[in-house]
Parts: sequence; C-alpha cells; structure tokens
Amino acid sequence: MRIRLSHLAFSALATLITVNAAQADEVQVAVAANFTAPIQAIAKDFEKDTGHKLVAAYGATGQFYAQIKNGAPFEVFLAADDSTPAKLEQEKETVAGSRFTYAIGTLALWSAKPGYVDAKGEVLKKNEYKHLSIANPKAAPYGLAATQVLDKLKLTEATKAKIVEGQNITQAFQFVSTGNAELGFVALSQIYKDGKVSEGSAWIVPAELHDPIRQDAVILNKGKDNPAAKALVDYLKGPKAAAVIKSYGYEL
Repeated sequence: MRIRLSHLAFSALATLITVNAAQADEVQVAVAANFTAPIQAIAKDFEKDTGHKLVAAYGATGQFYAQIKNGAPFEVFLAADDSTPAKLEQEKETVAGSRFTYAIGTLALWSAKPGYVDAKGEVLKKNEYKHLSIANPKAAPYGLAATQVLDKLKLTEATKAKIVEGQNITQAFQFVSTGNAELGFVALSQIYKDGKVSEGSAWIVPAELHDPIRQDAVILNKGKDNPAAKALVDYLKGPKAAAVIKSYGYEL
C-alpha cells in the first residue's frame, strides 16, 4: 500500500510540475543601463516567485527607442525617463494603460579615488581635473541631467574641452572606474548599496539642479499577449521590488 501511495504522490507532483512549466513564460525586457544591478536582483526573486523568466538587454533609452521603432522583439521597456515611454504610447507602440513610474533616479558626481570628490561637489568648480565623464545627453537621460547641472552651475564652457562622452551611463561609469577620467556623472545606483556609496568618493547632486529623472516602464505591443510581461509590471509595483529599488538609492 505504501508503494502505491508513493507512486500516486509522485504522479501528482509530476503533473503539478508539468502544469507550472506550461504556465511559465519568458519576457524580453529592454532595461535602461542605470537600472542594471537592481533588475538583476529583482529578476531572481521574480523567477522564483512567479516561475516566469526575465531576459534583459541593457543600454541607453534613446537607442532602445530606435530599436523598438525598428521592430526589436522587446515586450517590456524600463526607460531612464518618462518622455520616451510617453512618446511610444502616443505612437500606439504600447499596451494602453500600462505605463507607470517605477523609480526616480538620482545623479551623482563620482570618482574611483577615495576623498577626491568632496561632499558639496566643489571639485567640479575647482576645475583641476583633465577629464569629466558623462553619458551621451541625446540618448541617455542621466547624460542630459549632467549637462543641466553644468549649465546651472555655469560650468558648461569651462568643462567643454574636458568632457568624455559614453554611449550610455554604463560606459560613462567605466571611463571613471578604469581611470580614463578622474571623475564623472553617474547614476547613484551604480555606486550605492544599502544606504551608502560603496566605493570611491561622490557628491550626490541636489535634485533642484536638473529636471526630475522619472523612470517609466511600459508594456510594448509585442508583450500584449504574454502573461510574463503583465506579471513583471505587477511585480515591479510590489513590496519586494520596491525594497530592492530603494536599496540602490532610487526614490519611488
């Protein structure tokens, strides 16, 4: 009798696994480069909690816009601004009503050298550095924010010849981390974990020095019939994802 019951239990378990596997889907996500670390952490919990798999590509928001317009297979878009998803929405490229703000980003002036950047960012005004790294302001919202800060501080002309421009915020960060630029404007999330700057030295740029970096997510038309796309958007609005997002220095 015991063997028979075990066999029945095994059959039921196998059926349950088969049903769950059938219900699991994969979602293709275009992720703004500044959100790389948070989404990688969120993806693990998302897969464990829902069974769905998140497949991410990372890059500049402007570049993703061009790729989406050219038919790229993305189903969900996590942008670094709110204007690009809004534009895609107006152009009927998104699922109606799916757009929302998943994070508000923070800009930081950062150096890989401890003590190089002071808490008020005066190092920027002293102008003793040779290279200042920023992301491409035409494609990356954090790069645009960096130019707004320089303009607000009346440093645009003084820093013009020193700018080293990355294609996206990841490349801007790499220029600084490898020592090719003494300092640069990066996303706080790239250098921040659990309430503190994890390496080097930084000035967290006051929000009033640039336009708000509202980061919106949206389900694209290609994800309209994919349950995993809807599940991811819902998950990003939940408490587990919110805790991860906050831990990287974002506001909600």
